[in-house]
Amino acid sequence: MKALSMNVLAAVARAPQADFSLETATIESPRDDEVLVRILGVGLCHTDLVARDQFIPIALPAILGHEGSGVVEQVGAGVTKVRPGDRVVMSFSSCGHCARCEERLPSYCQSFPVLNYSGRRADGTSGLSIGGEPVSANFFGQSSFASHALTFERNLVKIDDPEAPIELLGPLGCGFQTGAGGVMRSLACPAGSSLAVFGGGPVGLAAVMAAVVQGCATIILVEPIAERRALALDLGATHVIDPAAGDVVTAIRAIRPDGVEFAFETSGRVHVVESALASLGSHGLLGLVGVPPNPQDALAINLASAITYGHRIHGIIEGDSDLDTFIPELVALYKAGRFPIDRLIKTFPLSEINAAVAAQHRGEVVKAVLVP
Repeated sequence: MKALSMNVLAAVARAPQADFSLETATIESPRDDEVLVRILGVGLCHTDLVARDQFIPIALPAILGHEGSGVVEQVGAGVTKVRPGDRVVMSFSSCGHCARCEERLPSYCQSFPVLNYSGRRADGTSGLSIGGEPVSANFFGQSSFASHALTFERNLVKIDDPEAPIELLGPLGCGFQTGAGGVMRSLACPAGSSLAVFGGGPVGLAAVMAAVVQGCATIILVEPIAERRALALDLGATHVIDPAAGDVVTAIRAIRPDGVEFAFETSGRVHVVESALASLGSHGLLGLVGVPPNPQDALAINLASAITYGHRIHGIIEGDSDLDTFIPELVALYKAGRFPIDRLIKTFPLSEINAAVAAQHRGEVVKAVLVP
């Protein structure tokens, strides 16, 4: 008979802008619809930090983390998709039965906010506690800044390839999936097309790699950090632009006088979004994935210009991914050397999460992955 609970190590967010603290938490055994996963790697994502800092108003203290990967240890009685011993990537929660889920667009699930941001199960419990007091968990249906996580089978993608480095694959569940899916699925850039990517973080560089996969003829990265511009060129970008060197739109139009067909904006900063929009050619499409620094930030659009040139704007969540098909596609591309995510990753022990946050903030690391 399995134990009713077990102790796990977790990185806990207790206050906005404050360091995470390493604490012992108690995690329940999985309910009938849940899966217990031993975490082997978890990506550090900007979304985790904006949740800690209360842009996403999850109640603190909270155990965050939503780019986990690992090995299934226990499954609930109703789980059929995975079994103990399976290697899995964890991603976002979705209900499975609303109109968007039925269209295989689970990232636009009509229950997405409550399922992913509330810090609670549907019945108000979280499944984790510290010192007998419940803490917010269930973040993106996983809360994987810990040695173990409770999740649901809809969140999981089984990785059958025994040679795939499971500890590095967690960011496929969010950041890399968002960048790649934004280009391959949301914008669906065709071969021979032109794309400008704004921001060379993990999402932006994943977009660059995806543009190479798609066969885009012109791939422009706008990024202030020189090392990331150099990396983008190695990954297949045809041009890079330092935004500090002059007007970005002028620089893009020096490369593409008629503007680009597609733009992909990852920073969420209004002035950058405006530059991305101004870089579009006739009937160009702008994809937005960046979380704005201020939830009240808004974009002013010249309506006459938008109508005259047929500019389109597409808000994107999780790269329009259908987890069970797209994540295996990305794993296959990685194994074929066409989506080299390992070149973006540096690993840190979970105990060094605050050092990882600082290194990523300084731009020294593209994607930090926390390992046991």
